[in-house]
Amino acid sequence: MYEKGGKMNKIIKIILIILIIDFVIVVGYFGYKSISKGSSSGASSYEWVEMTESYTPKDHIEDFIMENAIRQDLFPVYIKNYGRDFKILKKFVGKKLYKPSRTEMDFVFPDAKDWHLIELKYKEKKRDRDIKRTILYVQEQGEWKVGDAGGPLE
Repeated sequence: MYEKGGKMNKIIKIILIILIIDFVIVVGYFGYKSISKGSSSGASSYEWVEMTESYTPKDHIEDFIMENAIRQDLFPVYIKNYGRDFKILKKFVGKKLYKPSRTEMDFVFPDAKDWHLIELKYKEKKRDRDIKRTILYVQEQGEWKVGDAGGPLE
């Protein structure tokens, strides 16, 4: 009889230890998730840059945007250049892509050598309204072009 009670105590101790370990793992997982949500890898960590006629473009994409703004008389144009940030790309919703992964990018743009995600805002002077959109620029066969366009990320 004494042995039977001893075995029950061991089983109860083992079950309690397993439950405590599970509890610690679950609390640690949700704690990590809540901490990582507040990380600065979001769109708000990028700064708006004002592009005017005197602005010096930093790369081919900004040069492309500047030439387009000159042709359409859109100055000032404000840009957020997210570059190749895959975390930001996962928030992008365009006409062709919905929160794309690397595989989807390769499928939709198989010849793409490079891509950049840029958020733009400017004032349309003819209709007197503010425009804010996100554009995915893709480099195919040595040329940059608009791969997809969508609304603002935030």
